[in-house]
Amino acid sequence: MENFKDAWNVICDYCSHEMTDVAYNTWIKKIEPVGLDFDKKVAVLLVPNDFHRQTLERCYKILLEKSFKAVFDSDIEIEFTIPSEDNKDDAEVEIMDNGYEYTFDTFIVGNSNKFAHAACLAVAQNPSKAYNPLFLYGNSGLGKTHLLYAIGNEIKKNDSSKSICYVKGDDFTNELIESLHRANMSEFRQKYRYADVLLVDDVQFIGGKESTQEEFFHTFETLYLAQKQIILTSDRPPKEIKTLDDRLRGRFEMGLIADIQPPDIETRIAIIKRKAEIMDIEIPNDVCEYIAANVKSNIRQLEGTVKKIKAKNNLDGEKPSIKSVQNIIADILNNDTPPEVTVEKITEEVARTFNVSVDDLKNSKNRSAYISGPRQVAIYIINELTTLTQEKIGQEFGGRDHSTVKYAIDTTAKKMKKDSNLRSIVEDIIKNCST
Repeated sequence: MENFKDAWNVICDYCSHEMTDVAYNTWIKKIEPVGLDFDKKVAVLLVPNDFHRQTLERCYKILLEKSFKAVFDSDIEIEFTIPSEDNKDDAEVEIMDNGYEYTFDTFIVGNSNKFAHAACLAVAQNPSKAYNPLFLYGNSGLGKTHLLYAIGNEIKKNDSSKSICYVKGDDFTNELIESLHRANMSEFRQKYRYADVLLVDDVQFIGGKESTQEEFFHTFETLYLAQKQIILTSDRPPKEIKTLDDRLRGRFEMGLIADIQPPDIETRIAIIKRKAEIMDIEIPNDVCEYIAANVKSNIRQLEGTVKKIKAKNNLDGEKPSIKSVQNIIADILNNDTPPEVTVEKITEEVARTFNVSVDDLKNSKNRSAYISGPRQVAIYIINELTTLTQEKIGQEFGGRDHSTVKYAIDTTAKKMKKDSNLRSIVEDIIKNCST
């Protein structure tokens, strides 16, 4: 292998087959390889923060060491390091390191987002005094995360002493579960309740998770009463997050709610030209207009198109033309189709929602309502979203027979008719699995 990064890709692949997707994406995927001293048999890995480091040390170091040995045929000692060892908030380090390119200057304003942009700018210039909380919603790829980072970067630029904490909704749940497991809730609460600014991306993922919502409610209350700024994003407004606790929905709705719509053609053209300028590639006006007319709903698609044009230009020197971008656009649109909904994705989402393990859902013989209810929901959703036969579904759940699967499907369907809360939970799980 040419370098440590090549080897690290193989190590990651090894780990991914030994753990769930949720665990892999939460803990392993965020590691960056720094260096490998083969003489001293020491590998240095960069992780986002000290909480991440402690979790890896306790839960996944043995797996990583096993993976290194499989790749290098030698025992390698692993050392974890974080971006900063000083008193900066770890979550703050992560946002400032990973989101530095997301500023208000690089955000293209149009009719579809100008209200949201103005609200975010007001919050950034006068945190906790303008709109608190600020709730942004809209479909994926429209710039919500960009604006979230832009607020954090602007506040930090204006006052470097501000402590800024960024987290994704599902990561908040994962960290909470880990802190409860380690009996170290004080560290978890200190991280979130002492921030000057809390930025929460995809907050809809805390819906339906009772313990997570309880903890988030108290975090919200602590920050709000201390006049700290809270900014939240979601793919839908609070009233449409069916599984959200009423107390939280009320808190989210008491500030300003701003939506972001798909950009109009003028804004799309401006975005293409701005991305081309940043990437130092000249795209003729007619080509920009052609791209904007065909790539309509997602800013990420526009950026991906410009990146492919740049790559093609670097590869063969071909200048952008309508003919040359036709295949690029077709590839971009085809690659943006929703990912296949798998049994693993469904069971992981059900497990997160009901706070049980995937292994208990699929393999446990436990028939208590605590396990059997979520298991029946998982079987029902798999039957709804996949093409698996009921016999195949049974095989996925520890070899259960066809009659057991049919009973689970029928029972869940009957419960949903009588229980609107369960119906909302199932609808939310289906929505999360399908995006």
